[in-house]
Amino acid sequence: MQRKLVRDRIPEIITADGLDPVITVAGQDEYERELRRKLTEEVSEYRSAGPAEAVEELADVLEVVYALARVHGADAAELDRVRRAKAEERGAFDRRLIWHGNR
Repeated sequence: MQRKLVRDRIPEIITADGLDPVITVAGQDEYERELRRKLTEEVSEYRSAGPAEAVEELADVLEVVYALARVHGADAAELDRVRRAKAEERGAFDRRLIWHGNR
């Protein structure tokens, strides 16, 4: 049997298709573990996506990242505050710089 973390409305969507999904609710440790696994899955899907699907796949990655942030006690606003602070201190990735080591 297939086993994976799914979005909250997936069981009702499966039921609407005439199927009977088997669903359990993860405990906290299992939830975090499954979110980490889901992040790997979603990043992999983004990496293999074509230009037309890339933004949709990034949205999936972001949804998992937001859920992981909540696991660690931060909401989307706090996550973005930390992101902005790091960008201010260390920069973003706008200049497309590639480091090749030191001489």
